[in-house]
Amino acid sequence: MDKKIMDYDVVIIGGGAAGLTAAIYCGRARLKTLVIEKSLLGGLATYTNEIENYPGFPEPLNGLDLMKLFEQQAKRFGTEIKLTDVKGIKQLPDHTFMVETFRVDYHAKSVIIATGGKPRLTGAANEENFLYDKGISFCATCDAAYYTDKEVMVIGSGDAAIEEAMFLTKFASRVHVSVIHDEGVMDANKVAQERAMANEKLHLIWNTMVAEFRGEERLNCVVLRHTKTNELIEVPVDGCFLFIGYIPNTEIFKGLVDMTRQGYILTDERMETNIEGLFAAGDVREKGLRQVATCVGDGAIAGVSAEKYIAENEYLDTRVFQNKLPVIAYVWNPTDTTCRELLPALDEIGRIYKDRISIVKIDAYKSAHMVERICDKTQAAPPAIVVLKDGAVQGIYRDCLSLEALQKIAEEFLCGARSLEC
Repeated sequence: MDKKIMDYDVVIIGGGAAGLTAAIYCGRARLKTLVIEKSLLGGLATYTNEIENYPGFPEPLNGLDLMKLFEQQAKRFGTEIKLTDVKGIKQLPDHTFMVETFRVDYHAKSVIIATGGKPRLTGAANEENFLYDKGISFCATCDAAYYTDKEVMVIGSGDAAIEEAMFLTKFASRVHVSVIHDEGVMDANKVAQERAMANEKLHLIWNTMVAEFRGEERLNCVVLRHTKTNELIEVPVDGCFLFIGYIPNTEIFKGLVDMTRQGYILTDERMETNIEGLFAAGDVREKGLRQVATCVGDGAIAGVSAEKYIAENEYLDTRVFQNKLPVIAYVWNPTDTTCRELLPALDEIGRIYKDRISIVKIDAYKSAHMVERICDKTQAAPPAIVVLKDGAVQGIYRDCLSLEALQKIAEEFLCGARSLEC
C-alpha cells in the first residue's frame, strides 16, 4: 500500500527545547511547520525538577512546566505536532527533503534535526536487567515519589546528578551518591556542591564507580568498586538513578550528515549541516555547552536560517529558474564601492530592455547560497554578471563592467551570442 504524503515548509525532528524554539520562529514566519517527536515533548529538560539558570525566571522552575510553555507558544503560531518515530531522511532531486515515518512520508523544503540525546549507561554487570521500571531510572522528577522513605543511589557528580540528588532527599530517607573523583571534587557547579555537602541526607561515596547491579525481579543492591583499592562496596538500595551524561540520538542520520566520532552533528554558525537546507540544533550538535538556554539559542538560529533558506530558494525559482525571459543576474556585495557604482547602470539596462530581459540582483555578502545555486561562486566573485536562459548559465562576465559593456552583453545575448570580450 502506498504511503500517504504530506507537504510542509519545515519539518523539525525532535520536540525538546531546541526543536520547539525553532518551531516558534518558523511558525511566526508563517511557514507551515511540523514537529515530530518520538516520545515526550520537552525532551531531557522535562526530567529536571528545578531549572535555576534559565533567564527570565528569578525563582527555580520545573522543567516540565517550562517545556509546556514552549509547546503552547509553538502551537500559538500554528505549529503541528505528531508523536511518531522517524525512520530516516532523504534528499530529493529538487533540493527538498522527505522525512520517513511508518505511515506517512513528510515532504519539506527544509528540515531541522533536534533529536537531542539519551542517557548514558554505566555498562556494569546486569544493568540491562533493571532498566526503567525495575529499579534503574533517569528521571528524579518522574520517579522520586515512588521512593518515599526508601534508600536510593545516584551515579554521577555533575550539575544534573547533584541537583537531582538534592531533589530526591525530599522523598527518600537517604540518598547515596557515587562520585568517581577524590573526596571534595565534583563536576557540579560550586553552589550545587555546597548544598550537597551541607545536606545530611546525602551520603557521598568518593572514588567509586559501579561494578554490578543485583536483585531478583527488582534492583536491591548496587555494588561499587573503589577506583584506587579495587575494594567492592555493597550498598543495599531500593532504586538507582543514573546521571552520567548523554549520547546523541543520531543513529539514523549516520552517512547523511557529517558527525564527530562521538556522533554529534557538525554545523556552521547558522546551524546548517554539510547539506544545504538541512539544519541541526540543540544537544544533538557538536558544541561546548548543553543547557536549555543554549538549545534555545540554537533553535532560534536554525529557525531563522531555515526561513531564509526557503525564501532564497523561492526567489531563485521564481525570478531565475522559472523566468520566461532571459535573466541578467548581478552578483554584488553592497559593502564594496565598485559594486555599488554599477547599480545605476544596471537599473538603466533594466529600463532599456524592459519586458525583454529580467534583471536580478543577488547579494553575495548575505546570500552565498544563492550564488552557489546558479553557478560556481569562484567564477562569479562580485562584481559579476551571470547571464541565464531557461535557468541555464549562458555566460559569466567580470571585467570591463560599465553601462556600455552591460548594453553590449544584453544586445549580443538577445541576438544569441554567448560570450563577450572586452
